[in-house]
Amino acid sequence: MKAAVIGGGVIGGGWAARFLLNGWDVDVFDPDPEAARKLDEVLANARGALPMLYERALPAEGQLRLVGTVAEAVSGADYIQESVPERLDLKHRVLAEVEAAAPDAPIGSSTSGFKPSELRTGMTNPGRLMVAHPFNPVYLLPLVELVSVGGDAGAADRVKDMLISVGMRPLVVRAEIDAHLADRFLEAVWREALWLIKDDIATTEEIDEAIRLGFGLRWAQMGLFETYRVAGGEGGMTHFVEQFGPALAWPWTKLMDVPELTPELAKKIGDQSDAQSGALSIRELEALRDRNLVAILRALKGEGSGAGQVLADHDATLPQPMDASVPMVTVARVVPSDWTDYNGHMNESRYGQVFSDAADGVMVHIGAGPDYIAGGLSYFTVETSIKYLVETHAGEAIRVETRVLIGEGKKLKLAHEMKRASDGEVLATCEQFLIHVSLETRSSCNPNTNVQAAVEALAAAHR
Repeated sequence: MKAAVIGGGVIGGGWAARFLLNGWDVDVFDPDPEAARKLDEVLANARGALPMLYERALPAEGQLRLVGTVAEAVSGADYIQESVPERLDLKHRVLAEVEAAAPDAPIGSSTSGFKPSELRTGMTNPGRLMVAHPFNPVYLLPLVELVSVGGDAGAADRVKDMLISVGMRPLVVRAEIDAHLADRFLEAVWREALWLIKDDIATTEEIDEAIRLGFGLRWAQMGLFETYRVAGGEGGMTHFVEQFGPALAWPWTKLMDVPELTPELAKKIGDQSDAQSGALSIRELEALRDRNLVAILRALKGEGSGAGQVLADHDATLPQPMDASVPMVTVARVVPSDWTDYNGHMNESRYGQVFSDAADGVMVHIGAGPDYIAGGLSYFTVETSIKYLVETHAGEAIRVETRVLIGEGKKLKLAHEMKRASDGEVLATCEQFLIHVSLETRSSCNPNTNVQAAVEALAAAHR
């Protein structure tokens, strides 16, 4: 698959990274003389962060090209993402160039405010153009607002499937509306924040503290309405609305009024922001943001909540590394940042998790996976011996090679080597002894015939 990205800035670069790291080839056009440097920096952040989200290895990275014309970028593309600045005249000129060179491929626009009908003006084949509005960083945050009202339903369905395949969650917006959905919420919060600063009620840092230490944490997992449903107690959402609804008539907010963005107010905001986080460069702030998002998203994935469920669904589509080779590759992944300890290397408990995942891979291979366990049979680990040989750090790609040492009757003994993928150096080893059990009696028993035969075959091959 090939994606064309027109505009390689923060958003376009994020799109390029999302597609590229999911195995797509990507051609990018951006006339900015600094485009190559900026794109490289976005990709460096993405390569460090996105693979940490997953328990399996992402596909082999696609081929990236920075090309000299729009026509060259869109030639042969399966999907085209327009991410040029928010000027309607500029978007119209770029879309005309896209149409001339690629008359059929579906086109998504990253616009945060324009409606599809506005973007389609003057197009020969307007139905294939839709809004595909992502959120920064595009390579980590899964949401993309998809607005295709009045367009080609088939093209919209194809784009939706494409975006799901690279780990995104298309939110289909059912009507044309300025700024779509999410940015309308952000606009309301932004207006209030500007007034609080102008009136010397709060600083930029205090406003950010109110969000990130309070309701922002609730929103990340439950959103707005589910949060308020909980706040309504046993009476639920109806009770909440009845209790707090009258407050909407009180003069708490200034949603319909905007402070004039004078040079004085702009300087005031800028000075406060510099004092808040100016000690860090933009790239350092981006890296910090990405590490925090990885930790939050992985925690949500563990609970199957919010964006974590999208991530878990995508993880499940990635191929298992298992094969019938000797030794078997049972784990292939990147070490996430939340696996490291105060010494800066992988925590010892995570080695246990890696080798447990390797044993699970063997179980799936021999037919003792989730369905077998649901039927009341499984293998329990009764003994492990781990040797820690070389420090393992966040961001390193690792693989586990596994051999079956014993596979007879109730007994299954495995030997694992965890290796650095880049050079094959052995980072840790583990011997693991498992016993087959009945989950009903919680006592040892023999496997069923098919599993026993698979175990014996592996043991013979690995002997």
